[in-house]
Amino acid sequence: MENGSRHQCLIYDGPPSEKLPVLATMIRQKLGQGYRCLYLNSAPMVAGMRSYLAALDVDVANEIAEGRLVLSSEPTSSDKGFDVDAMLLLLEDALDQALTDRYKGLWATGDMTWEFTPEKDLTRLLEYEWGLEELFRKRPELCGICQYHRETLPPEALRQGLLTHHSIFINETLSRVNPYFVRPELCAEQRAADGELDEMVNALCQMNDAKS
Repeated sequence: MENGSRHQCLIYDGPPSEKLPVLATMIRQKLGQGYRCLYLNSAPMVAGMRSYLAALDVDVANEIAEGRLVLSSEPTSSDKGFDVDAMLLLLEDALDQALTDRYKGLWATGDMTWEFTPEKDLTRLLEYEWGLEELFRKRPELCGICQYHRETLPPEALRQGLLTHHSIFINETLSRVNPYFVRPELCAEQRAADGELDEMVNALCQMNDAKS
């Protein structure tokens, strides 16, 4: 599996709960492929994910007990804000543990609004995503989706989401190559204009609405 199809972003608007069915389907698929699955979000969203997985005939309690599934609403930030290095280390440690436990790898998804709470200080978002991109390049056993909710993130955060992901996730059967991805070392020279990125965000949100 190429890095471009492993590090994906989901950009959408509307209620976040509307994305639970498609993410639950992805989790079921990845469990079936032998991955440990990690879902990071708020407590209400975690509860919703449990319900949707159960509706897909996933034995949630058993999957969690056996360690194949991790549903977490534990904060990823502290009083000092979001710690990029600590989060990247957490993900790599989780991947190492999954491989030690004989899984094919780790599939992870998290909501960027929730991960950067409570202050929503997104000044280190770009640094975090470039760090993630480097981790994905280095570790082919890692795959996942970064969720960007337009109604709770500023426009610049959505633009950065476009710049830092090879692939755009639409649903469990459809992903698109991201024409706006640029490598970190070329970002200052090659990034698209804000207006062009905003138009792409609008198009993706409309596409996701149509696919819901």
